[in-house]
Amino acid sequence: MGKLFSKRKTSRYDSGKERGTSKFEELGGGDSNLGNGKMSRPSVHTDAVVALAAIQPGLCLSGSKDKAVVLYDYHNDRLEDRWTGHEREVTKVCFGASCNGIFSASRDKTIKMWQRGNSHNVQDFLGHEMVVTAIHLNADNTLLCSGSRDNSVRIWDVETGACLRQNNIPQNLVTDVKWIPGSHLIVQAGEDKEVRIYDSRTLETVRRFTKKQYIQMSCDVSSDGSWCLTCSNGFGGNGCEATLWDLSDGSIRNEFKGHREAVESCIFLPPGQENSLIATASRDCSVRVWDMFTKECLSTLNLEGTGPLTSMIAYQDGSMLVGTFNLGVQVLSIKDATNLSRVSCF
Repeated sequence: MGKLFSKRKTSRYDSGKERGTSKFEELGGGDSNLGNGKMSRPSVHTDAVVALAAIQPGLCLSGSKDKAVVLYDYHNDRLEDRWTGHEREVTKVCFGASCNGIFSASRDKTIKMWQRGNSHNVQDFLGHEMVVTAIHLNADNTLLCSGSRDNSVRIWDVETGACLRQNNIPQNLVTDVKWIPGSHLIVQAGEDKEVRIYDSRTLETVRRFTKKQYIQMSCDVSSDGSWCLTCSNGFGGNGCEATLWDLSDGSIRNEFKGHREAVESCIFLPPGQENSLIATASRDCSVRVWDMFTKECLSTLNLEGTGPLTSMIAYQDGSMLVGTFNLGVQVLSIKDATNLSRVSCF
């Protein structure tokens, strides 16, 4: 990951009350102590963790309702960095390896760019008129795509912070955006229950998928750019599903049902021994692993005591991290598709 994470400097957070995961250690570790109501809130964040972003195995970037962005080394139980500066809660975070940038969106209508060793943000992206709900970088980290409840999708120049293009669509309250690898295209999910594809060069809509019955909460794109995964709002088992879309024609390949409450996050798991796995995290406090082609639910893990699950990332080493309302970030391990277990939290 270049110079940003190749060598670690001593952190002022290395000891005392600033150090995370101490609650887990005090309980002696082990899955039996997690989620039984005996664990108090981890100390890395002081409010719900609502956004996670992947960096490299062992590192997690998180954003919280406490207005902070945190970089945490969960292999060594070490808080690497913390950034504060948003006036309201953080809604999304992402990481750019090429630009060595950490990006955060907020309910304060701004996007900020941060870097290691600097407590102040190095760039502001200003222009959205309501809460910014989605951010994602293109492959070379020169362009940032964002979406907001102001009904707009925007493209920004990362270096200058200038808004290059925007598209406003009435009632298009954006929930998530993702660039499609190897292309100029962007996928967007929204509260109008539609999934759209934009050409980033013009920001014109080039495709609209079949409208779903429930709000689309989140989206992800497979590493080969062939598939899109979205997940939906719902309650009592109605809605509460994930949908696999074929990006070549916009058709629905599969729907994944079984959660009892809204599915807040859905991801393609990194290629490994099995290359067709997806995962979902729900307000019903459960994580599920599915075969994307057979629709079979291969594993379910109920994270008792965490409150609603908000976000999720996974690495090729088998680690999976889940943001929660009540118990910080939960670190899980997926040895294979049928063996999903809880490891620690911070």
